[in-house]
Amino acid sequence: MFQALQRRSSKLSVLRQTRNQQPRITYSSRRQYASSGEGSKGGSGKPSGDFSDQVEANKDNPISRTLKLIGNDVQRMKKFILPTNYTNPGAKGDSPDSTHSIENYLERYRRDGFQSHCDVLVIGGGGVGSSIAYWLKKRARQGLNVVVLEKDATYAQASTCLSVGGLRQQFSIVENIQMSLYGADFMRNSRDYLGDDVDLNFTPHGYLLLASEAGAEQLEQNSKLQCALGAKNELLTAKRLKERFPWMNTEGIALGCHGLEKEGWFDPWALLSGFRKRAIEYGAHYVEGEMVGFGFRQQPDILAEGIEEGSYEGIDRAFVKMKDGEMREIKFAIAIIAAGAQSGAIAKMARIGTGKGMLSIPLPVEPRKRYVYVFQCENDQGPGINTPLTIDPSGTYFRRDGLGGNYLGGKSPLPEEEPPVDNLDVDHTFFDKTVWPNLAQMVPAFEAIKVKNAWAGYYEFNTFDENGIVGPHPYYNNLYIATGFSGHGIQQTPAVGRAVSEMIIDGGFRTVDLTRFGFDRIIVDQPMYEANIF
Repeated sequence: MFQALQRRSSKLSVLRQTRNQQPRITYSSRRQYASSGEGSKGGSGKPSGDFSDQVEANKDNPISRTLKLIGNDVQRMKKFILPTNYTNPGAKGDSPDSTHSIENYLERYRRDGFQSHCDVLVIGGGGVGSSIAYWLKKRARQGLNVVVLEKDATYAQASTCLSVGGLRQQFSIVENIQMSLYGADFMRNSRDYLGDDVDLNFTPHGYLLLASEAGAEQLEQNSKLQCALGAKNELLTAKRLKERFPWMNTEGIALGCHGLEKEGWFDPWALLSGFRKRAIEYGAHYVEGEMVGFGFRQQPDILAEGIEEGSYEGIDRAFVKMKDGEMREIKFAIAIIAAGAQSGAIAKMARIGTGKGMLSIPLPVEPRKRYVYVFQCENDQGPGINTPLTIDPSGTYFRRDGLGGNYLGGKSPLPEEEPPVDNLDVDHTFFDKTVWPNLAQMVPAFEAIKVKNAWAGYYEFNTFDENGIVGPHPYYNNLYIATGFSGHGIQQTPAVGRAVSEMIIDGGFRTVDLTRFGFDRIIVDQPMYEANIF
C-alpha cells in the first residue's frame, strides 16, 4: 500500500517536472522523458497532437501556444498510461480489432481489476480464508490492502460447502472449546456481524456423544471442563438416555453427554457467503486463480538456524495461473496459507518440508476423503425432528436433515481403509459394510433405510495430531498459517479469522489465545491430541 503511494507520488512528480520543460519533449521507446532538441522518431520536431497544423500556423498566438502545450501533455499522458505496443485503430494499416488498440486495452483494464500488489495475500478463499479477510478488512478497512486467492470461485469441491456444518463445544482441549464458544456467540449474533441478508439457518438441537464403559470416565472429565469454560451440557446414564431418547438402543452404552445450549448445526455455505460478501464490501479483492509458486529474494541481513550466514531467502511474491492460462504475479508484504486440504502442497512451494534447518519440517496437512450419506427411514419410525446430532463410540454419526424425513450420516474410515483422494467419487459399499450396521445398532428403526443421495468432500487432515495449526511460520517472518482443523474447522472459522487478524493488526492474540496451536509444536514434537473425541 505504501509502495503504491510512493509510486503514484513519483509519477506525479515526473509529470510536473515535464510540464516545466521545453515543449519539444518526446518519449523514447522505453517511455522515458528526453529533453533533446531532436524530434521524435522520423526526425520531425513537430508535436504529434491532432491540432498540430493549427498550432504551427500561428506560433506566436498565445492561444496557439496554450494548445501546443496541452497537446504535448496529452501525448505524454497517453504514452504514460498505455503500453508501448499500443496502436491507434483508426490509423492507416491498423484494424479496428487490433490486439493493442485503445479499446481493447481499456476493456481489459476495466474487466481485470487484478491486484498485482497487496499488504496481505490470503491463499485460499474458503471458510477460514474468507473469515480472515473479513476480520482484517472489518478492523483495518482502508488501512490494509487484502487480496484473497481462490482457485475455484464456484466452490464446487470446497470442504466448507461439503461439510455437515456442526457446531459443538464437546472437546477435551481448552482452545477448541473456546473457539467453538466464540463461534456460537458469533452465529447467535450473526446478523450484527454479517448483516440481515445472511441467514445461517442454525438448528439448535445440540450434540449427543455416546461412550462405552471404557470411555465413560473421559467423557465425564470432558464435560466438566466444557461447562467450566462456559458450555452447557448434561451427562445421561444409559437409563436416562433411553427415557430421553426412546428410539435409541443403549446396549453397550454407559454414558452420554448431551449439549443443551450453543450446539447444533448450520448452513456452511451461508456462513462462507456472508464472510466473502462482507469482506468484499469492506474492500477485500478476490482473485480467481491457482497458486503455482512463490518468488524468493535474498535477505543477507537475516540469520536463521541451519542456514549459512548471508544466504537467507525470504518470500515476497506469489505466482498465479489464471483461468485463461495466463501467468501473473502478486507482490505481498504478508502471506497467509489458508488453503484447507491443499495447504501442505502450498507450503512446499515455499520450500517448507524440502529446505534446510527449520524448512526441513513439512506442514503436515493433506487431503482425506470423507463420505456423507443422505437416507430415509422406510417405515417412517425414525428419530423425531428435535433429535441431536448423535455420535456412537465407533464415531458413526447421524442427524436429521430438514423436515422431509431425511437423515445425514457417515463415519471416518480407519487408517487402513482410507480411500484415494484423486477424485470425489462416493463408495456406497462403505455405507453398506461399515456405516449402516453401526446405525442399525444405535437406532433399531434404521434397520430399514434407503440411501437417497450421497457426496464426498475433503478433510484438511493434520497428520501430526488432527488439530489446527495457527500462527506464524518460524522461518519466514511474513508467512502465517491457518489450516489443519481435521473436520471441525467450519465451526471455528469465526474465531480463527479473528485470531489471525489480531496477530497481524495487534501483534498477538487477544480474544482466544492460540499460542499452543502454533507450528512450533511440530518442531519440538509436542502433539495436542483430543481425548475420546470424533
